[in-house]
Amino acid sequence: MRVSASKPTMHRTSLICAFLALFLAVPFAQAQNDEGPIAPPPKFEVKRIPSVPHPGPPPIPVEELIRRFSANEDAAKKVYDTYNLLQTVRVEELETGNGKFTVTGELYTKPDGTRFWRVLKPPVSTLKEIPYSFEDVRTMMSLPLFFLTSNEIPYYDFLYAGQQQLDELNTYVFQVKPKQPVRGRRFFQGVIFVDDQDIAIVESFGKFVPEGESEAGETKLPFTLFETFREHFQDKYWLPTYTSSDDYVKDPDGNDVHLRLVIRSTDFKLNTPLAPTAAAPPSN
Repeated sequence: MRVSASKPTMHRTSLICAFLALFLAVPFAQAQNDEGPIAPPPKFEVKRIPSVPHPGPPPIPVEELIRRFSANEDAAKKVYDTYNLLQTVRVEELETGNGKFTVTGELYTKPDGTRFWRVLKPPVSTLKEIPYSFEDVRTMMSLPLFFLTSNEIPYYDFLYAGQQQLDELNTYVFQVKPKQPVRGRRFFQGVIFVDDQDIAIVESFGKFVPEGESEAGETKLPFTLFETFREHFQDKYWLPTYTSSDDYVKDPDGNDVHLRLVIRSTDFKLNTPLAPTAAAPPSN
């Protein structure tokens, strides 16, 4: 039975941080979450991964791996767009304040085919150091959902970086970087982990570039690096269900406040049937 990728252990996070140190040229604070699915991480010996890796060739040619995982991304995105789902967005103050901002909404498909996010429960805030409103959080929801579909592949350069064990999954690791900026678009820059059996992306870690205001002139996002985990649906699709980010922002007095963002997706329900035998995945 295939298992979903879960939150990283300290060893995994250390490897990722070392791997991205020069590639992304931005700081990263290790993210954990009180609702995460794993116990406190054990201590491991950290093995450094160079910023420019020189691994041996994978058992499948790199070009074939990219072709196959992008084809699986095409299928995953098509399936994802047929689901309505609940999303809970939480912003936490860490170290000081200990406040939280939480809002729950539904991502659904309108009759005209467009996707829309609507609030189901009024936002609740106990934040003390940094004030956040629903409109601030709505800006965070504008993050592009990262699917490396076949029509996106030409915009990126890929560097194979070896293999990595993620819990019970063995994965191929790729550095991903946009070839050049395109006006009005954000691109992913970071690392993807591709399951070696399904040849599908099961985790991504990185940022969206260019960093700054979106084309709608919205406020710059306070978070930089995003780690997204996927779960196995219908025994063939890996869909994103959990995104987290840690960062520091300035309070009104100029002090650094450590914040964590968590976006969790649950209660997937089919909006339109894919096939007579298709069944919705269980709620998380």
